[in-house]
Amino acid sequence: MLTLHIANKNYSSWSLRPWVLLKVLDIPFEERMHAFGEIFSFSPTRRVPCLNDGDITVWDSLAITEYLAEHHSEVWPRDVIARAWARSAAAEMHSGFAELRNICSMSCGQRVELNAISPALADDIARLDALWNEGLWRFGGPFLAGKEFTAVDAFFAPVAFRIQTYGLKLGDAASAYAQRLRDLPAMRDWYAAALAETWREQAHEASVSAHGRVTADLRAPAT
Repeated sequence: MLTLHIANKNYSSWSLRPWVLLKVLDIPFEERMHAFGEIFSFSPTRRVPCLNDGDITVWDSLAITEYLAEHHSEVWPRDVIARAWARSAAAEMHSGFAELRNICSMSCGQRVELNAISPALADDIARLDALWNEGLWRFGGPFLAGKEFTAVDAFFAPVAFRIQTYGLKLGDAASAYAQRLRDLPAMRDWYAAALAETWREQAHEASVSAHGRVTADLRAPAT
């Protein structure tokens, strides 16, 4: 059976991508969680996510996705045009949106009022809105590349939580799509587990506080 190594669910956007893909597509796997700060000797980069399939080790969320696609055709859209678009959008998320990542680090259980929306962050939000609208319009929804959840939706799943945490404003279609992602049973399970965590990672906590005012913390008390 596949084994997916992940980090804490409140913070780990990179872990969420392959995890939610496996869950929604009902691909069996064993989950192993590790706290931020551990030395991940099982991973060549010492980072998560990392997937083990017998003697095969695959690291990085995009590489894991492509490995899964070799065995499960439903990972990417079957239509060649939708598949090309989905791969491009997922790759853009994987390598881009730097200001969104830096200012709005994932913290599922907090609600934050940002100190400011920088021009670079505004550009990232506008690009996100345009990209989501393009996919929904071209391929008919309700997911980005058509009727079925695929890897491109998994790559944007952490953004759906960021939108909720930081109250980011998008247009109606993009906002509704983000809510659809959060309403998925797998996303609800991830969110509930994130809120139940009592462990805190100080670098993530400091990053949130540096960029805004925490207006609510819905997580279980820290231990």
